[in-house]
Amino acid sequence: MTTAAGPREEVRLDITGMTCASCAHRIERKLNKVDGVQASVNYATEAATVTYDPAAVDTDTLLATVSAAGYAATLPAPPAADDAPTPDDEPTEDRDLRQRLVVSAALALPVLLLSMVPPLQFDNWQWLALTLASPVAVWGAWPFHRAAAVNARHGASTMDTLVSIGIVAAYLWSLYALFLGGAGEPGMRMQFHLLAEQGAGSSEVYLEVASAVTVFLLAGRYAESRAKRRSGAALRALLALGAKDAAVLRDGVEVRVPVDALAVGDRFVVRPGEKVATDGVVVSGSSAVDVSMLTGESVPVEVGPGDRVTGASVVAGGRLVVEADRVGAATTLAALGRLVTAAQSGKAPVQRLADRVSAVFVPVVLVVALATLLTWLLVTGDVSAAFTSAVAVLVIACPCALGLATPTALLVGTGRGAQLGIVIKGPEVLESTRTVDTVVLDKTGTVTTGEMALVEQVGDAGALRLAAAVEAASEHPVARAVVAGVPGPLPEVEGFANRPGLGVTGTVEGHRVQVGRDVEGDVPTELADAASRAADAGRTAVLVSVDGEVRGLLVVADTVRPTSRAAVRALRDLGLSPVLLTGDGPGAAAAVAREVGLDPATEVVAGVLPEGKVDVVRDLQGRGRVVAMVGDGVNDAAALAQADLGLAMGTGTDVAIEAGDITLVRADLAAAADAVRLSRRTLATIKVNLVWAFAYNVALVPLAALGFLNPVLAGLAMAASSVLVVTNSLRLRRFAAG
Repeated sequence: MTTAAGPREEVRLDITGMTCASCAHRIERKLNKVDGVQASVNYATEAATVTYDPAAVDTDTLLATVSAAGYAATLPAPPAADDAPTPDDEPTEDRDLRQRLVVSAALALPVLLLSMVPPLQFDNWQWLALTLASPVAVWGAWPFHRAAAVNARHGASTMDTLVSIGIVAAYLWSLYALFLGGAGEPGMRMQFHLLAEQGAGSSEVYLEVASAVTVFLLAGRYAESRAKRRSGAALRALLALGAKDAAVLRDGVEVRVPVDALAVGDRFVVRPGEKVATDGVVVSGSSAVDVSMLTGESVPVEVGPGDRVTGASVVAGGRLVVEADRVGAATTLAALGRLVTAAQSGKAPVQRLADRVSAVFVPVVLVVALATLLTWLLVTGDVSAAFTSAVAVLVIACPCALGLATPTALLVGTGRGAQLGIVIKGPEVLESTRTVDTVVLDKTGTVTTGEMALVEQVGDAGALRLAAAVEAASEHPVARAVVAGVPGPLPEVEGFANRPGLGVTGTVEGHRVQVGRDVEGDVPTELADAASRAADAGRTAVLVSVDGEVRGLLVVADTVRPTSRAAVRALRDLGLSPVLLTGDGPGAAAAVAREVGLDPATEVVAGVLPEGKVDVVRDLQGRGRVVAMVGDGVNDAAALAQADLGLAMGTGTDVAIEAGDITLVRADLAAAADAVRLSRRTLATIKVNLVWAFAYNVALVPLAALGFLNPVLAGLAMAASSVLVVTNSLRLRRFAAG
């Protein structure tokens, strides 16, 4: 491949006609030979992700390249708003497979019984078996024959080549034995043998092999296809979450328009039970909003004017007017869909090894089968035993399980993550989670909420109420925290004035009220001590003076998320050493550390400037640590990129999310532990699948070559192997958040 200079574009091609991993590898190799093209083809998702230079190549060339390889490719059509796919939709290919399977099974069962149970064999039973087996070997196995012929025209061999040769060989041998050998005699009887039978020669037929192997392989392929669709069900469900239309306000009148017609700045109404049409900011109204479909978080979130809402979340109660600020491809839902699709279309390093093995496996098996045939003939001179062993090698060696081992686990794992609000950007991320031993936690917005809250009130309750009334006229974060923390209606303030850096003043119910760090009057010892304790803990304390007398103290602080302590414990249980990173002073950092179960002396790095976060990560890496970083702000982006594994809070900035390897949609540090657990579980599933697939082929091919495996049982074992791999991957659907 020649990499051309210039801007690169990426396109996804939907590919049909692939039947195994070697097909995907061949298409990928053909695409990568085109100048300016870098492609990755995924058998499980039946798609190619292609990065190309539009100055050197266009999409028509890409489609033609796939077609020249013997397969069909199309650009994905945009999904219709009212026609979202569901897991129950059965593609035409699946319906055709099911029809072939049902008819073939009905015809093959009598053939199998007649061939295996001698008491059922009557005079000329073999001719009835031929009549029943012929449609199975020709029409039922046609998908294998057709694919093998296409591959042969292009000088290639795949799994279908092995299957087709095995079925055709068994069928043609049977025709030879019936018409030219002794198997067509009226009194012919046949025994079923688990091992290759010696001495039978042309007096026996292999119609049960041709028909039963076809049925087993059709059943395996149909089960694989259904399982692959179930694997991708989570992503389809995610993409189908969005609202179909919105009640847009036009000159004060509600007008229903398709969600695609929404523009930035449009205001739309959302009533109880309806989905929010797109990302935006609440203009009026208040309600609890259910975000569980996007984040997996079961507790509804209360929103009001000024709060952000995400498209596809559901308004639980109350009427909201929302102003759209992101539409179409810019929405959170669309971005999550792109990230999950990219992760499912990529390849983990372990899969690339499997692809390389699959690419050479089929030619090697053909050589082994031929060698088996010749060796048996030379050593024993027994044509029947030689033929049986060679066919068993062809059937047992199909590398279906090998090709499905990685992509099906990726499909299910990343899809389940999306349901839980965990978006894994790429399969290579899975490898990182296995080796990480240290996790750096940004304090503000990650361990804490990033919002100030009133945590302590000292002094006269009446004076504190007056202070809240004055603060209600201010937009300062401290003021908002004070107002939110004092319950009940507040009186009006007159003569409000802001003293920058010092506080606010105003008249409430005839009293002159001052709130701030510098107020009139002597500070009582009780209040001075409370202010000193607050300062030591890194909290902000403001005094309240009424008519020149200091009568109260209000303490505000960035509050720790309720789940952070349990999340830190969960990260420790995963073998990760947590480190709290903050720009706050040692006092504030130590207070938060103690609250979440960290040692302030050894597990806290305080007073770090934004640009210094990268240096902290590098320093840990320099000491041999493999570092994960959890953050949410612009000042975390560089550290997220520097870390071996970056986990970005989805409630944070776009820059941080872009820099991270995993996006945590819900604002909960516990999601970080869930993300690591899910990634490790997915990687473990991939490895179990690969071990099984490799062991299966390595162990059974020699057995078949030595004559210890009947072709019928070989077909059953091959189909069962693929189904076992896919079923093991589907277990990831049961993964639950901790």
